[in-house]
Amino acid sequence: MAKRLVIVGGGAGGPSMAAEAKRRDPSLDIIMIEQGEYVSYAA
Repeated sequence: MAKRLVIVGGGAGGPSMAAEAKRRDPSLDIIMIEQGEYVSYAA
């Protein structure tokens, strides 16, 4: 069974954390939840 990581928030910290987690464990299944219309990719 794959490990899952749920990230709440798509501001600067959310995508940055997702990228770092994926670098550390490429097998992670990452889900990001953002309330607004836009997600930051510049972190």
